[in-house]
This record gives sequence, C-alpha cells and structure tokens, in this order.
Amino acid sequence: MRLPLRASLLMVCTLLSLAGTAQVARTRMVVLMGARFDFTIVAADSLSAERYIDTCIAEVSRIEFLISDWKPASQVSQVNQQAGIAPVKVDREVLELTERAIRISEQTGGAFDISFAAMEKIWKYDGSMTQMPTEEAVMKAVSKVGYRNIVVDRERSTIFLKLPGMKIGFGALGEGYATDRCRDMMISRGIKAGIVNGSGDMSTWGRQPDGSHWTVGISDPFERGDLYAVLPLRTSAVVTSGSYEKYIELNGKRYSHIINPATGYPATGLMSVTVFGPSAELANAFSTSIMVMGKEAGFKLLRQYPDYRCIMVSDDKKFYTSRGVHLKRYRVKT
Repeated sequence: MRLPLRASLLMVCTLLSLAGTAQVARTRMVVLMGARFDFTIVAADSLSAERYIDTCIAEVSRIEFLISDWKPASQVSQVNQQAGIAPVKVDREVLELTERAIRISEQTGGAFDISFAAMEKIWKYDGSMTQMPTEEAVMKAVSKVGYRNIVVDRERSTIFLKLPGMKIGFGALGEGYATDRCRDMMISRGIKAGIVNGSGDMSTWGRQPDGSHWTVGISDPFERGDLYAVLPLRTSAVVTSGSYEKYIELNGKRYSHIINPATGYPATGLMSVTVFGPSAELANAFSTSIMVMGKEAGFKLLRQYPDYRCIMVSDDKKFYTSRGVHLKRYRVKT
C-alpha cells in the first residue's frame, strides 16, 4: 500500500464537549486512496458523529473505486488500459473531474497536468532509485505527457487518451475532491462543523464546539517536525504541496516528487506552497501548479482567483505571502 508523504499540515485544535452545549466532536483516522484520511465531525452526540464519519468513509471509498489508477477495475485504470486504442465510457462524475483538470492545465500552461502519470516509472521515491534516469528515458516518458491528448466526449460520456502508453492519474487532486465531497455531503445533512483531511488536502466547515475557529499549523520546511506558524482557518480549504518530505537524493542533490510535466524533471525554486480557499480540489491544483511555475507566475495566477490566498517558501528559505495572509502575526518561531 502506498502512503504518500505529501501532508505538511498539522491540525491544531481542541475537541471539546462543553457543559451546557449539545455538541461533541469525534475523530477517526483511516487509510483510503493510498493515503491517510482524518475525519472530525461535530454532532449532537458521539453515536451520531461516528455514524457520519462512517458515511464520509463510504463516500471516499466510492470515489476511490472510480478514479484510483492503481486499482485495475477502476474507470480511470480502464481509460489508461485503452490508451491509443479506444474511448472508455465513464460516469459523469469522472468526466467532469477530468474536464476541470484540463481547464486548470490550460490556465497554467501545462504546469498542472493529470497525464504526468506517465512519469511514474521514471522517478521512484520508495528508496529503490540509486542513479539518475537517462535523458532518453525522461524524454520518452515526456512524449506521453500532454493534456491536449486527452479527448473528452460529453455526449457519449467517454474519455480517450490519444497516445499508446499515456496515463492519467488524479492523485492528490482526487483526495482534494473527496474531502470537498464529504464536506458538502455533511453540510447537506445539517452537520454544522467538521474537518476532512486527506493527506494534507483539508476541507473544513463551521467552528470547534467552543465556538473558536479551527486552526492549522504550517510546518517549518527547514526544521522537520516543527511548526512555523499557527493560523485560524477562516476559509473552507487548505492544501500544501512541498518538496521537503518526499524526495530522493542523488549525487548530493535533492530531487522533489513534484515533476515539471514539460521537462520531466523535478520542479525547483520553491520548497513549499500552501493555498487557502473555498475548494480543496482547486487549492490542490494551484499548489501543485505554483511549485512548477514559480513565485511570480504563481502570484499572477492567483490574482485571477481572489478567493484564494497562498504562502510560498523558496529554496533559499524565504517566505512569501499573497494579499490577506498575515503570517507574521501567527508565527510560533522567531
């Protein structure tokens, strides 16, 4: 079972059952979609909270069996198996998720691309890689990457990958989508507050039982295990992409797991990007894209989306924030 080390957000919250109130919070951790998911539900009683957590787990499991590319029977795996051969009929949900991913690819000039999955055999982060891949191997894999070769037919509800050997993979974007789905499902059922954290892709709503905001700890990428700041979470989603937890070292140089789809090589320049906004799915797409695009292009991208904010940390240990993020106010380290 693969356990991605993407998560660099640590929840800092007090889960209380207060005298005189009718709210309790319950938390459970499970492994879904190859990642750690933490569910916190605030409800009228413990039994109800646990049942709603069960509902969330069932929803993430349902999504996993649609989009997980490592499950041979999933719809996305079937699309990959038929690359260069034939279109594959998929559920409208999978089709629309793919369409949204393609739109982000267009808006980021390909910095985000779900067809990067063809690179998975080139860069390995499980400890087995001992030397750099050859330039020929990288270029061969890059030739299979390109969102423009993903054909979506809305009328027939099919997806077709034009090139043999192409693959699509939703990865952490799928985790962000799943956390958003759980949040929206709970709100529709009248649940006033909670958190769904899919390996660092976090969707929240409401407040803690004592009325205070949920808070999120921003990890210090230069001091493993330490927090740099703790911020109140006033928006409903937060996602971090970073190069400091999942990487390989070859010939004295560190290579991140975030690959530039255009070059086939790990992105450089930024060590982490945290994005706040209404949707974990979109925040994930932005954080990944900005890691590839770099600071200036990243800020330019987010200016088109005023509901989203970010914190960037560069390889030379400098912190940058977009408008509306008051990082210094909430620092826990000097």
